[in-house]
Amino acid sequence: MIEIDERQYKTPLFDALVSLAQSRKISFHTPGHKSGKGIATRFVKFVGPKIFSIDLTTLDEIDSLQKPTGVIKEAQELAALAYGADTSFFLINGTTGGNHAMVITACDPGDKIIVARNSHKSVLAGMIFAGAMPVFINPKVDKSLKLTLNVTFEDVKEVIDENPDAKALFLTSPNYYGITADLERIIPYAHKRGLITVIDEAHGPHLKFHPELPTSAMEAGADMCVQSTHKIIGGMTQSSMLHVKRERVNISTLRNVLKMAQSTSPSYILMASLDLARMQMATEGNKLLSRALELARKARKSINRIKGISCFGQEIAEESGMGGLDETKLTITVKELGLSGYEVSQILNHRFNIQVEMADPFHILVIVSIGDRQDDLDRLVKALRVIASENQGKESGPLGKFKLPIFKSKMSITPREAFFKKYRDMKLEESAGEISSEIVTVYPPGIPILIPGEVITPEIRDYLLQISKLGATIDGLPNDDNSLISVLK
Repeated sequence: MIEIDERQYKTPLFDALVSLAQSRKISFHTPGHKSGKGIATRFVKFVGPKIFSIDLTTLDEIDSLQKPTGVIKEAQELAALAYGADTSFFLINGTTGGNHAMVITACDPGDKIIVARNSHKSVLAGMIFAGAMPVFINPKVDKSLKLTLNVTFEDVKEVIDENPDAKALFLTSPNYYGITADLERIIPYAHKRGLITVIDEAHGPHLKFHPELPTSAMEAGADMCVQSTHKIIGGMTQSSMLHVKRERVNISTLRNVLKMAQSTSPSYILMASLDLARMQMATEGNKLLSRALELARKARKSINRIKGISCFGQEIAEESGMGGLDETKLTITVKELGLSGYEVSQILNHRFNIQVEMADPFHILVIVSIGDRQDDLDRLVKALRVIASENQGKESGPLGKFKLPIFKSKMSITPREAFFKKYRDMKLEESAGEISSEIVTVYPPGIPILIPGEVITPEIRDYLLQISKLGATIDGLPNDDNSLISVLK
């Protein structure tokens, strides 16, 4: 029986919003719709009127995110208690803003920061703001699955040892596919070498609340981590949390950075969803996540019985030196069907009315959360059976020659210096040897293929050309057909 701290049943911010809405005070303040009275009729008819009554601004009764002293302060303290942090912060512009703030807090201009090469573009943006210089660690690649895993302890240790002047270590764990780094070994070693450890845990706000999920960043001893509460548990889109321990981090500096990085007109609806999502996880998380794990495990078994399709499990972490696998993520390999992940995603969407989280050249990714039901997974499995039966023995086409890029990052200048230099657009196919002026990503997952100041290798150029032909969404190229790229003059 899991013991629940009675304090975690409280939802101070949400309760204050409801109380204020019910008081029916006359409003001569923003927002201009005045509790929904000025909202377009079609909007009100679709969502109902109550949501607008808690779309409020900074008021005495509901505190201020810029300098919380009341119910927001109490709600953030409850979050810190639930997640094992010294201090927690509510974020209303997603984990992107949290990544910016963590990098700026950890690094001064010119500082070296050791970064996993599978980090989100927002981490690189944080380095542009901070003026930091990245030193990259390449994650391990499973050549059979043609899938990027995560960094290993050995690789992290090697890069730390080679860069004794580095200020911080920034890892992404879990990655988009639910694969975690071995934080329980990596973080103590980084601390021993004097590094601040920073974790993008966007896909792990639920890990703390079930014993069969991988160890969370805070439990492993991270100094700072940011989580997308909206991605996996009950927060509304754009709501995240940042957790910090004070031993190696100046919390006052972090607080001041967040004041600059966050809106002075935050959404109280988003913050209320954070308050409620924390309460739900802290009081019901084990039960809700047990159900999600049961659904995911059952679906994984069914998928693995479909000829031409597979879905790996815990064995991938055990065999490759990873920390673990969040089994609520279903990475479904479709390359044996002669279809790309993008094609399977489109078929599922347009023919079967099923939308997946992400596709890459060889896989589709499905997130099973506390909001899914058995019927949802049954429909997915049934649709995959139909797709597989219709594509047995199909030629692999361009997929047969497709290769994942080998990142050999060669930085000529810092990302910040490159970002502010003059640039020109040129043909992508002729760009090998030039220096990128932009962050170029395939989105989702938003992991940079190129960053400002990085030399464009022939392998990276060829990868971008190939993945464009497969139908990937590429962000950072200046024209719609992906034929051009921006490089330094």
